[in-house]
Amino acid sequence: MTQQKIYLVGAGITGWEGFGSKALEIIGTAEVMIGHQRHLDCFPDFAGEKMPFGELSDILDFLKKTEKRVAILASGDPTFFGVSRFLLRNLAKERIEIFPNVTSMQYAFARIKEPWDDSIFVSVHGRGLQPAVDKIVAAEKACVLTDKNNTPAAIAAELIERGAEGYEAWLCEDLGLPGEKFTKTSVRGLLELPLQPSGLNILILIRTYAPNLTHYPLIGIDDEEFQTSKKLITKQEVRAVTLAKLQLQDDLVLWDVGAGSGSVSIEASNLMPNGRIFAVEQNAQCLAFIRENLKKFTTRNVKLVEGEAPDALDELPDPDRVFIGGSGGHLEEIIIAVDGRLKPEGVVVLNAVTLDTLTKSVEFLEDHGFTTEAACVNIAKTRNLTEYKMFEAQNPVYVITARKGNE
Repeated sequence: MTQQKIYLVGAGITGWEGFGSKALEIIGTAEVMIGHQRHLDCFPDFAGEKMPFGELSDILDFLKKTEKRVAILASGDPTFFGVSRFLLRNLAKERIEIFPNVTSMQYAFARIKEPWDDSIFVSVHGRGLQPAVDKIVAAEKACVLTDKNNTPAAIAAELIERGAEGYEAWLCEDLGLPGEKFTKTSVRGLLELPLQPSGLNILILIRTYAPNLTHYPLIGIDDEEFQTSKKLITKQEVRAVTLAKLQLQDDLVLWDVGAGSGSVSIEASNLMPNGRIFAVEQNAQCLAFIRENLKKFTTRNVKLVEGEAPDALDELPDPDRVFIGGSGGHLEEIIIAVDGRLKPEGVVVLNAVTLDTLTKSVEFLEDHGFTTEAACVNIAKTRNLTEYKMFEAQNPVYVITARKGNE
């Protein structure tokens, strides 16, 4: 059986403008045209068979068996969040020829007069909201394809929940249609729109504040830069060792249990901008400090969780990394909770300042199947004494690293 070429043709934003004679010739000579009804309606005089899009599996079965010339109509550039990914994965690439057009995203940026080469592009259409928002909070500019469940309001609510509402928002509706509409607002304004947006919409988010954080390092921020109770902060040098032991990667989930000032969460955020970080704290004074620090350092992917561990951990996503800076007297209960939730290859780091806590921590962790390593971090800093300088020792801190099942 001879298998004909499959021509995948992208529709323009207001029709089929912008194609050369070759693409139009292919459409005209096709025996079968497949597409959404609004695309099929663009060719009322098509002489062949029209097949509306249905289940992709059914379309695939037809394409594998047919000997007819097929033109598949799609929106914009079919290789950009389009049907081409499915077809190229399931059919021989040699059978497929692609004719792209302008995407709705390109068109939207042109209409609001905003460059798009520095934007990220995400789709929540039929996908989860959380991964998309993870990417948005790490970006300065984002363009989002929404759907009926993951609406602009739902995206706005999640951004507000994460403390990341410093964006100018453009809601672009019914692009290319007679009633197309562009609404400029804020993230919070997306929740206050008087009417429900059209189902055909694109959301563009442009960061509006440009905080001057260039004089702060990615790691090693001075202790004095944090609002804190001096006894409830992981100090700079110990913080650096702690972050190294956590072995952070960009897109992980981190629990910071007993977050104190939030210093570990904030520096972890700098190191994993696409990650999700949950700072868990119950102390009212510390909660106030964490909020001030998150705002000062414009931290975008740290969620403050108010409550006492381990109960406060119940609704959090399973972690790849866990830092326990304080346990509030519930160390073993926290370790039990972590043991049941930690992902494979996960790492737990716990800081102790007393021998009692060191001993208990290692004992509890090993009792629950973890392999542990403890490092004693002794820091001494110079201080002036008349015309001389001397070293002043700080209390040693024991940094315990635990992995599940490693020998």
